[in-house]
Amino acid sequence: MKIQISKTYLNDSIQQVSKAISSRTTIPILGGIKFDVNYAGVTLTASDTDISIQSFIPAEDNDKTVVRIDRPGSVVLPAKFFVEIIKKLPSQEIEMEVRDGFQTFIRAGATDIQLVGLDPEEFPVLPSIEENQQISVPGDLLKNMIKQTAFSISTQETTPILTGVLWNLSEGELKFVATDRHRLASRTVNTGEDTGVRFSNVVIAGKTLNELSKIIPDQNQLLDIVVADNQVLFKIDRVLFYSRILDGTYPDTSKIIPTSFKTELVIDTKKLADSIDRAYLLSREEKTNIVRMQTLENGAVEISSSSSELGRVTEQLDIARFEGEPLRISFNSKYMLDVLKVIESEQLSIQFTGIMSPIIIKPLDESRSLYIILPYRTTN
Repeated sequence: MKIQISKTYLNDSIQQVSKAISSRTTIPILGGIKFDVNYAGVTLTASDTDISIQSFIPAEDNDKTVVRIDRPGSVVLPAKFFVEIIKKLPSQEIEMEVRDGFQTFIRAGATDIQLVGLDPEEFPVLPSIEENQQISVPGDLLKNMIKQTAFSISTQETTPILTGVLWNLSEGELKFVATDRHRLASRTVNTGEDTGVRFSNVVIAGKTLNELSKIIPDQNQLLDIVVADNQVLFKIDRVLFYSRILDGTYPDTSKIIPTSFKTELVIDTKKLADSIDRAYLLSREEKTNIVRMQTLENGAVEISSSSSELGRVTEQLDIARFEGEPLRISFNSKYMLDVLKVIESEQLSIQFTGIMSPIIIKPLDESRSLYIILPYRTTN
C-alpha cells in the first residue's frame, strides 16, 4: 500500500471513526484503525464490537484530487498514537507506505514516522445487514431527538436495557423514550408519509447515540437508518455507523404517565430555569439537590431551597396560567434543569396529580415532547 493523501480529509475521517475506539479494549486489534485502499479511494474502519464506524475518502472530490494511489493495500494502525500525530503533522500532503510485516512509513514535510502496523485480516468483519427496513430522517431532527431524550437514560449497568433509548416506529411516527426509573423523557415526530416500515423495542445505548450525534452534520440533510434483527445502520454522507441493539425488553412506560391531573400551571421556560438554577446552588451544597415549589394565593409560584450551613433562597415567579388545586411539591433540581435545558419552547406546562405523583412537563409548542420527574417526600 502506498498513497499520498490530503491531511484535511484524512484528519476528518479519523475523527469520525475514532469515536468507535475503546480505550479499555483487551483485544489489541480493536485499538487500531483499519485502512483499506483501492483505486476508488481510502476506507477507514474502527470498532469496539458494540459500534463500528466506517468512513470513505474518495480519490477525487469536486474535481479535486484528494488521494493519489500508487499501490492498493490494507493495514491496521494503532489509533491512540495515529489520531494525535496526524493532527500535528506540518504538511497538508501526507505520504503513507506499508512495507513487509505491515511496517508503515508516514512522511509529511521534513517529518518521518515509522509505525508498527497490524494484520488487517485479524480485524472484525462489519455486520451484514439486510436493508429492507429503512427510513430517512433529517439529521438536525435526529440530533434534537437524541438531545431531548438521551439525558434520561440510566447510568446503572445493573439494568442494561435502561442505559439505552427506546425507538418505536409505526404509521410514519417515530418515538424515542428514555427512563432511569426516576425520570422519563419522550419525543415523537412524524417522519413523513407511512412507507410501511414498522419496528418496536429497538433500544440503542445512550452513549452510542451521543457519539452518533457528534458525527451528524449541522446542515439539514437526510440520513438513512436501516434496522435489522440486532443491528442498526446509520448512513451519513460518506460515513456508515453501525450500532448493536441492546438485548432485552424495554419496560412499558405508558402505565406511569398520568392521563388526568389536579393542577396545571403554565410558566416562562427561561425564567423557571434561571430560578431553579439559583436554588440548585444551595441544594447542591446540601448534597440533596432538593428544590421546593408551591403555588401562592397571589397567583405566583414560589421556588425555594435551603442549606443547613449556608442558609435559604426563596424566589417568586409569575404564572401565565394556573388551574386546579394549590400545590406544594419537592423535586430533584438537577433532573428538572436537565429537562429545562432541552426545551426550546418559550413556555411550558407543568401538571401535577398530587404531592407524590409524577410531575408532567410539556413544552407549549407542537414538538410532542413529554417529560416526567418523580417528586420527593420531604418533612417540611
